[in-house]
Amino acid sequence: MSRPYLLGLTGSIGMGKSTTAKMFAAEGVPVWDADATVHALYAPGGAAVAPIEAAFPGTVVAGSVDRARLRAALSGQKQALSRLESIVHPLTTAARAAFIADHADADLILLDIPLLYETGAETACDAVLVVSAPPEVQRARVLDRGTMTEAELEMILARQLPDAEKRARADHVIETLTLEQTRAAVRDLIGKIRSRHA
Repeated sequence: MSRPYLLGLTGSIGMGKSTTAKMFAAEGVPVWDADATVHALYAPGGAAVAPIEAAFPGTVVAGSVDRARLRAALSGQKQALSRLESIVHPLTTAARAAFIADHADADLILLDIPLLYETGAETACDAVLVVSAPPEVQRARVLDRGTMTEAELEMILARQLPDAEKRARADHVIETLTLEQTRAAVRDLIGKIRSRHA
């Protein structure tokens, strides 16, 4: 039997990536979530806890990685981030491979990876879908959540590949202006992929 078609999903903060991933799940497509995987790796019993504590002493509290302490340990240290990535990336790659193996009978799997291009994960995908929205919509969505300041948003945007570059490199782009239009675009794309790779 042919293996599942792997569609990578990415998009900058506030572009509607999580909402779009839920729409794929609602259509019966298995969704692997990179953020949720990292969360589990950092939680008590997670495979990243011991190696992170060994590399950055004092960052584990009550058996789980304390993100605030980890951020403090990383701040201003270029090598520190590379060291963290050398711990976390192989673990997330292994978790992704296990998820794909567990869903080997699916015709399509969505890989929800926020830093897809930044981590080179597009090489593991058959195609990449980028979700996008105008900058002012993006900014309003993020700031309306009330969890982030404008300065924090700017810092995150500086770390992410610019939206225009993501769109240029993507195989598919969905504009996430309204839920109805996004859902229709998701269904259309699933239909196209399934008919092409049946």
